[in-house]
Amino acid sequence: MAYILPNLSPTLLQPKDKPSAIVPPLPSVSTSTASPQTKLEPPPPRGVAQVNRTPAARDNKQDERNDFYVNLGFAVRTLREDLPLIFTKDLNYDIYRDDITFRDPLNTFTGIEKYKLIFWALRFHGRILFREISLDVLRIWQPSEYMILIRWNLKGVPRVPWEAKGEFQGTSRYKLDRNGKIYEHKVDNLAFNFPQTLRPAVSVLDLVAACPASPNPTFLWGPVEDSSSSWVEFYRAVKETLDREELVIPQDCLATCS
Repeated sequence: MAYILPNLSPTLLQPKDKPSAIVPPLPSVSTSTASPQTKLEPPPPRGVAQVNRTPAARDNKQDERNDFYVNLGFAVRTLREDLPLIFTKDLNYDIYRDDITFRDPLNTFTGIEKYKLIFWALRFHGRILFREISLDVLRIWQPSEYMILIRWNLKGVPRVPWEAKGEFQGTSRYKLDRNGKIYEHKVDNLAFNFPQTLRPAVSVLDLVAACPASPNPTFLWGPVEDSSSSWVEFYRAVKETLDREELVIPQDCLATCS
């Protein structure tokens, strides 16, 4: 019996009513790399921090676009209302920039004060040289987002008895900036329709009739045979008014003289 007992397992000698103590295993230290679940992520690049400002920048850009379209609509409505009345009423200058440039086939003028003077001279000399003078808007359209084109017809009855009623057409091109303000007004594509004694050698009416409708119409500007016509005098009077730098016209006269 004594020979057998030493060979018995120690667990067999423990009482059955006393459970053996469970020793938790010690944490093992491994030199291998951490698992993907515990791997530390690198710090985000600096550009990621700008993501929070993107919605605000987008909102500002959208606000600018909204302001542009509001000002564009206001400019179109104002031009449609103002141009037929340029010989009886002053313009609404809120749609123009202070550095607006006016161009015609022969001249260029810059500045809102010069621009106001142009339309004052049109009203003043138009009443002196013509018994009746008026402008009709024939068409308004946009060949591009930042441009407004207006096709108009100017007609008048000179005060001198030897001249009959005359008229001519032209195109006004208005260029807008990104805020919807007009910074350039260019007059071109002039087509004359004077009485027979003042017509060019080639009838401009025939040229106009032969030209198809186009966003960029082109017409010839022929010489006028009688240089003393009321239309030529009208243009010269307006031009001389603008060339006189020393001429100072009161602001109330700019608004009321017609």
